[in-house]
Amino acid sequence: MAIYRTRYFGEVTVGVGGRITIPQEMRDDLGIEEGDALTVRVEEDATGHRQMVVWRSEQQAEE
Repeated sequence: MAIYRTRYFGEVTVGVGGRITIPQEMRDDLGIEEGDALTVRVEEDATGHRQMVVWRSEQQAEE
């Protein structure tokens, strides 16, 4: 299991219909481009606090 450390954080805007806008700087840093699939996981701790974790799925090699 990999252990990640926080590099930086920022705020995102939740818009109409729950749409989330990821800041351009983060998209550039993570290599997220239009059409990429993101995976989302909701985690909960023992006290009931929840957080959402989002990551870019591995890109499939083109055939």
